[in-house]
Amino acid sequence: MPDPTISRRELFRRGRLLGGLLALPSLSPRAWAGPAWEQAERGAVGALEPGTEVYQSIGVRPLINARGTFTILSGSLMLPEVRAAIDAASRHYVHLDELNDAIGARLAELTGAGWGMVTSGCAAALTHATAACVAGGNPDLHIRIPNLADFPKDEVIIPSHSRNVYDAAVRAVGVRVIEVATPDELEAALGPRTAMIYLFAGPSADASDLSLEAIAPVARARQVPILVDAAAEILTVPNVHLERGASLVGYSGGKCLRGPQAAGLLLGREDLVRAAWVHSAPHHGYARSMKVGKEEAIGMLMAVEMWMRRDHDAEWAEWTRWLDEIADRVNAIDGVRTTVDQPRGLSNRTPSLRVLWDRDRLGVSGARVADALFEAEPRIALSARRDPATRQPRSVSDDVDETGVSITPYMLSPGDATIVADRLHAHLTNPVREAPVSPAAPAADLTGEWTAEIEFAAGRSTHALYLHQQGGAITGSHQGDFVTRDLRGSLEGTALRLRSARGEEYGDALTFTFSGTVMEDRISGSLDMGEYLGATWTATRKRA
Repeated sequence: MPDPTISRRELFRRGRLLGGLLALPSLSPRAWAGPAWEQAERGAVGALEPGTEVYQSIGVRPLINARGTFTILSGSLMLPEVRAAIDAASRHYVHLDELNDAIGARLAELTGAGWGMVTSGCAAALTHATAACVAGGNPDLHIRIPNLADFPKDEVIIPSHSRNVYDAAVRAVGVRVIEVATPDELEAALGPRTAMIYLFAGPSADASDLSLEAIAPVARARQVPILVDAAAEILTVPNVHLERGASLVGYSGGKCLRGPQAAGLLLGREDLVRAAWVHSAPHHGYARSMKVGKEEAIGMLMAVEMWMRRDHDAEWAEWTRWLDEIADRVNAIDGVRTTVDQPRGLSNRTPSLRVLWDRDRLGVSGARVADALFEAEPRIALSARRDPATRQPRSVSDDVDETGVSITPYMLSPGDATIVADRLHAHLTNPVREAPVSPAAPAADLTGEWTAEIEFAAGRSTHALYLHQQGGAITGSHQGDFVTRDLRGSLEGTALRLRSARGEEYGDALTFTFSGTVMEDRISGSLDMGEYLGATWTATRKRA
């Protein structure tokens, strides 16, 4: 679940370790798609029918979101006022430069920032902000992005604690990233080519020697702007990041604000935000693909208007009542206990409920319950409790006694809590018990070098697997197209499973989970690439 005490970065890291984006239930992408995938393969997807079953009409199953504002689960539901504003905006033409000026002024008035701008998501806000710091609104430079050859400023400094998958939006402008880990390294990195410093908001940044408060005086003395990525945070007024010394801050529009999912906010210094608008659509150049329609722009502004009017205390009380309802229902089961976690910090700010039980007593793991609820009807997305050491779902084979699931209430709708409580109660009172399975003896020794041919959706690549086997356990390395990743896995009989990962400390996160069948000196099977879906692979042993 999106533990409200941790950052979006940590959420992504945990999901990566599960081999799928944000730790969705352990199903393949094909299994997630269900009937829609099967219909698409047959060319039999039905005609779209607007109405309460718009998704079902084309074979897509909606779900009850008890996990949180994950983009893969379509974020949040727009407020009724936002939907009404979008509908009204769709009925008229406007000039987009004029619309941006009006929205910028209103966002400044509402938030206390120097100026504001609606973007096509927080990632786009990061990209436009970076371009503003690199090119300053100069169209002669703008049309050359991302080729920054001969630009006077082309470097962005990122503290090590802020490297994450989302800084790809900064790198998209073509800048050279300079990573620093200490105040001395920051001082050494600052120079005439420094365009900007990027920070990822969260506990890691706040606790670091390179926190916003520590960096701001140094950056201000060098006249270097600071951009803060606060995508998953609540909007604070006055803005906490701008008050601490940031020049710009980006937010997601489709999370706590409950605006359009494909919208975001950029707030901060008026000159830089105005320059960011120059470096965005509808203006031609690299950012033309990041277009924001008049409907999303007005919808996002309405979401901010409503944020200022919403009764946040009443919302919190309602979330707490929903968690109490679920807790009361499952606490009646012998061997089940619950605990409510309160959030710390601004990111994913919501209470959450942990439902815990002795897995030996009930005979079922939290991971199995989460999968079952995701596959059932109505479909419910919640989180399996993870082992604190591995961050992977605890299962019946773990050497720990307690397992469970976690529930986040702030994306639930009225009535959802009752459904979640009833379905969870049903699964825990009549669990499908998991029988421990003794692994089969390995059918071969795979120690050595293997050449793996991978077939992607529209391309292929040759990778190398260097394996060392001891019993059924396998360790080694996976050489991809550019980097080598550590690898580990197991061989049970002829069934092979290997996993390699590239951590987001490099600014990227990739997980490859190879499943295959061993046939003498040949292995073939499927490849799960998490959020990047699947592929097939065949490997042959390389002979000396």
